[in-house]
Amino acid sequence: MSDFIIGLTGGVASGKSEVTRRFEALGVHVADADVIARAVVEPGQPALAEIAARLGSEMLQDDGSLDRRRLRERIFADPQARATLEAITHPLIRATLARECRAAAGPYAIAAVPLLAEAGGRAAYPWLDRILVVDAPVELQHARLMRRDGVDEALAMRMIGVQATREARLAIADDVLVNDGHPEHLDAPVSALDARYRALAAASS
Repeated sequence: MSDFIIGLTGGVASGKSEVTRRFEALGVHVADADVIARAVVEPGQPALAEIAARLGSEMLQDDGSLDRRRLRERIFADPQARATLEAITHPLIRATLARECRAAAGPYAIAAVPLLAEAGGRAAYPWLDRILVVDAPVELQHARLMRRDGVDEALAMRMIGVQATREARLAIADDVLVNDGHPEHLDAPVSALDARYRALAAASS
């Protein structure tokens, strides 16, 4: 059981996955909000039926699964539809994250929540003991996005622009890991954070 939970977040292309891989290599369980978000809308899940009921049956494909492309187009064009989707899925995602983290072996667990600042930060996730922000300069996020996703400059800027600002993310941080170099440079700061979190978890128990 892990009673000490770290929320990990960061902007698009900040390097969150590189960081979580290193925590996992140290034996830390990472519960991923993106993975859970996909699971809660699988066929047979109550959330999928509610999405179809409230946003229309055209959100489903012929086999009954979610038409992710059509849903994505809808929520980007219609803020009310986006709010409806979030009202259906976010409470389920938060509850599942908390349950998975608490069930994890080890002194602490990590809840990886890419849109933690956008979702309300600590107010929406009061069970987080600390928040770790993976931070990178906006111009570096921009360059990584263009290289990683093959998008043009304008789309990269839009993808960054729809997220919370760098300042808003840093405002909710207890800890900041700056990822502006080669991935290998993350090993030492992740090890230091792991040692700190193990000590804090031991003290809190």
